[in-house]
Amino acid sequence: MKDASRLATVVLVMAVVLLLLEHWLLADAPALIALQGLAAALMLWARLIFGLRSFHAAANPTAGGLVTTGPYRFVRHPIYSAILLFVWAGVADHARLVPLGLGVLASVALAIRMRAEEQLVTERYPEYAAYAATTKRVIPFLL
Repeated sequence: MKDASRLATVVLVMAVVLLLLEHWLLADAPALIALQGLAAALMLWARLIFGLRSFHAAANPTAGGLVTTGPYRFVRHPIYSAILLFVWAGVADHARLVPLGLGVLASVALAIRMRAEEQLVTERYPEYAAYAATTKRVIPFLL
């Protein structure tokens, strides 16, 4: 699972970089810009709650204890939720085949990362199962 997670990270970064280079990542429409602003705020909030361990490439989701406060009360993966919201707001503003494909690619990569992290956290923290049973993965109250 580690290799799949690493590959997913590379794919995610490549998809986001391509979206950025082709000017498909940043939205122009005011409502979508607002969504991207919310995504950035969610990312910052989640990173602050998760702590300094999340500010490097090799962030370990099992180090430092299970986090269930802040945005983690509402979704298990608020950082990935923020990335998805930011990417899809940009893609929605530039709805063409290639940006849509890159959005799907980024989403699949994040799904792989989430599964890998959940496997690690479940092994380390038995209480994670109860938390996961009551907290949605990426969209509060839905998914």
